Formats: sequence, C-alpha cells, structure tokens
Amino acid sequence: MMGVIGGIMVELSARVARLVRVAAMCASAAASCTPLVGLAADGAQGKVVGIAFVGRTVSDLDRSVAFYKALGFSQDPAANPSWRRDDVVERLYGIGEVRTRMAKMYVNNASGQRFVVYLRELQGIPRKNLADHTAWDPGSSHFGLVVPDAESLWSQLQASGSLRARSWGGKLIAPPGQTKGMLAYITDPDGLDIEIIDQRPAVPAQDGRPARPAFLPGVNHVGLVVLDSDRARAFYEGLLGGQRQSAEAPWLKGDFYDSAVGGHGNILRFHNESFAVAGAPGTRMNFELVEFQNRKKQVADCHITDIGVGYVGFEVEGLDAFLARAQAAGAKPVSKSGIVTMRSGTREVMVRDPDVGGFVELFEHPQK
Repeated sequence: MMGVIGGIMVELSARVARLVRVAAMCASAAASCTPLVGLAADGAQGKVVGIAFVGRTVSDLDRSVAFYKALGFSQDPAANPSWRRDDVVERLYGIGEVRTRMAKMYVNNASGQRFVVYLRELQGIPRKNLADHTAWDPGSSHFGLVVPDAESLWSQLQASGSLRARSWGGKLIAPPGQTKGMLAYITDPDGLDIEIIDQRPAVPAQDGRPARPAFLPGVNHVGLVVLDSDRARAFYEGLLGGQRQSAEAPWLKGDFYDSAVGGHGNILRFHNESFAVAGAPGTRMNFELVEFQNRKKQVADCHITDIGVGYVGFEVEGLDAFLARAQAAGAKPVSKSGIVTMRSGTREVMVRDPDVGGFVELFEHPQK
C-alpha cells in the first residue's frame, strides 16, 4: 500500500533526496550497482524475463469490473467472463472442483504496452473475506496508478459513491513543500489497495536538486508489505533478479508517510527492486518491498481463493529449473500438481514467497 510513498514519493521528499542521488549515480555507473542476482542470470538455471501482471481475487466480478473501468481500465473482450469450471485454475490453485469466472482488465502504459490486472471470482469453495485490513498489514499488496487528473478522478469516484479512501480526511495528499494534493491510497471493493498518483512532467536538475522523471499515465509500480526485508530481498532480488535501486534504505516517519494511507506513528522503509516488463523491451517497473519497523505481526492465514488476496505474475525462461531453485530458496508451492499446462501451451505454477507468503505466479510461454 505504500507504493508511491516509497517508490515515487521518496524522490519528492527532501528528507530522502539523497536516495535519489544514489540512484542517479547507479544509473551512470552500472558497474558499481551490479544486482545481487546470483544464478538468476544463468539461463541453464532458469531466469525471470520480467514482471507481467497482477491478479486479485474478488467477491463480485461485475462490481469489480465496473470499479476498475471507473479508474480508466478497459476490459479485454477476448477473455470470457462467463461462469465455468476450469481445471487449469483448479490445479494452479491446488483446489477441488469450483465454478469460476475471470475478467482481464488492462491499462495502456506510456510505453504502449498494456499492463494487465486479472480479476477472478470463485464459487463452490469456502472463502474468507480479507477486505478488512490496514495499509501496513504484512502481506498487503498494492499497485501505483498514474492518472491524467487525480482531482477529477477523485471527484468522479466520490460522486458515484465508489471512493474508498484510506488517506486522512479522504483527500488527496500534497507532497512536502507543495500545496496541491496529488496522491493517496484507495481500495477496490474488496479492500485491495491502489495508489492514485497525479501525472507530472519531468523536472530537470536545478539549484542542487536532482532531476525528477515524469510520471506518465499507467501502472508504474507494484508493492508488497514485508516482515523481514533481508529475507524478502533474498527472494525478489537474489532469486528473481530484481535490481536494487538504492544501497540505502533509511527508516522514515512523519505526517506525510502517515497521511496518504491513513496511519499514525508509522516507521517504515522501502526497498525498490527494478524488473524488466515482460513483453515491453527496454521498459522497467519497480517492485517495492515496504517494511514497517513498528507494525510487525503474524501474517493472516489465507489462500489464493480468499476474497481480497492479490498476487503478481512473472514470466520465466526455464520454468522447471527455476521452480526447483525457488523451492530450494524457501518458496512454498500452491499448485499441488506442480507445473500446470494451459490450452495455449503456456506453463505456469503458483508459489508463496518465504517471507510473508506473498503469492507469485511463474509462467513460461511455449517455445516458438
């Protein structure tokens, strides 16, 4: 839930401007910022191609589709949203016979690539409702959505009765030193978090302040609240191959870090891991690991089928070898039958990370 505050808004805050300067130096001296990818770069051992999508398990697909359309998403008509039994989903999720339906929602990113959010509803299986949680609960996930006019979107959501704001006063929050509200956290109908961010142009370096990149419409990062950032980084950075964006991760606190998510007294830090975007050569996206120093507690017991659960998908080459390495690194398989093959020939498997049990779907397209 803390995506922009850590990944995007960190660079806006003077308190952490030094992190931006470190990242800038890394960009110009890549040799000194070699990612801790270990064997992730070895094709024979399997490797991550890139981050591909996020998914969310919902209670009412029609309601969720309407909500995401209000945010600017489109629905892919090629994905059949009708109720059916899907043996691939049953094996992927490690469950018995159920009825399910799915909507494939997408938004066009600045690169021209579509970033997909899968929404899935299930029937015929007991499901807990996990919608009632805070922004700092371990295992909570979010993504950041840059929009052309955050104030206009905010007003539209309020007028339709679909605004579920986490921010103080239910308002957009202004970054430090600014007066215009430009970001805040909201939830979808099932409590899953979305960070709304106002677009902005690029700002050149001036008066000793570092340059700031443009925020262009689309999904620009994905995030996860973790318990132990070292353990989480060992998985998402050391195994999956994320490139750490800063060597420093200071603990942060204050009204700005609380107000956007409705907290009080939080102490937190961010580790941004950059991944290539699958299917979009030359494009990268941050996967943000957020750790709260004073909000640690046991992760809520959940299953991928429960309402309000999110997951992230990574495209992989050499899935069999990579899955073996992931399990050796502590990942727990969700798919009881192992790798599942779709009708298209794409092979996929669902695992949980070794820290908070975050759900990760690994998939491999058939070789051409």
